[in-house]
Amino acid sequence: MKAAVIYENGPPAVLRYEDVPDPACPDGCVVLDAEAISIEGGDLLARAAGELPAVPHVVGYLSAGIVSEVAAGVQGRAVGDRVVALNAFGSHAARRAVPAAMTWPIPAGLDAARAACVPVAFGTAYECLFNAGNLAEGQTVLIHAGAGGVGMAAIQLAKRAGATVISTASSDEKLERLRALGLDHGINYATDSFVERANQLTDSRGVDIVLDSVGGQNLIDSVGVLAYRGTLVSVGVAARAGSAIEARSLWTRNNALRGVYLGGAILAEYARVHPMIGDMLERVASGELEVEIDRSFALAHAAAAHERAESRKAFGRVIITP
Repeated sequence: MKAAVIYENGPPAVLRYEDVPDPACPDGCVVLDAEAISIEGGDLLARAAGELPAVPHVVGYLSAGIVSEVAAGVQGRAVGDRVVALNAFGSHAARRAVPAAMTWPIPAGLDAARAACVPVAFGTAYECLFNAGNLAEGQTVLIHAGAGGVGMAAIQLAKRAGATVISTASSDEKLERLRALGLDHGINYATDSFVERANQLTDSRGVDIVLDSVGGQNLIDSVGVLAYRGTLVSVGVAARAGSAIEARSLWTRNNALRGVYLGGAILAEYARVHPMIGDMLERVASGELEVEIDRSFALAHAAAAHERAESRKAFGRVIITP
């Protein structure tokens, strides 16, 4: 089968389009014939600096398609089922083997491309807002990188929960497009200080929750926009820089710093998190929530797809098709 593989970490150009052996189907697993692959932020980090358990290595969390093989003893999955699958690696390929427990049925009427974009983006956004942040109706939330997959999901979920939604993005055009998803106030971080602007918008009260997927100095600066007993949720390091937050900066307003990692939540709280992701898929299929796809690339052009996803030009998810 064909796959986009890496032999070493590095920029998008390290991705090679090659023939690799078809996957076996171990106990507890299904084999998925991919129809669409969503590029996640974690995929970019894994390619750039992640551990390579073997070479060639196939990166990638999410793909959606048709089950072509089911291991003995697996319940609830059958050949021909349409599912979306999440695993630590292996998505950038025409076929992959994944634990059956880490698959979700694709609801009727939902195409594979949009289904592939749901579990990580919407699952992560939900965890950040409602589990880590305890978002309640009437509160105000600041969502960084609103034009990304997690950002767009968080904007929609926060607005539907009755929150006032502020978000940052790299251009006025992106911010204007985000209004259709529920954005109340946009901040162009290329021209404005989000700290100053967010405090202006809240009459210096600050926001109840900050969702930060950027890291680095952005995370540190976000402490400066928190309201009394506000929560700063760290969920990514798109800036690829560490963040040395001084604990005392949280004391004055009795603020909290929370970290979110969806993979850890699924493993530790499977009975809660797996159905939650299934509900997100149903809400997208019904049209209540929207998935914005920026562009689609063939698997042979995975390097170009990664370059697009990293360019900050994308509005929504970048998709690969085998």
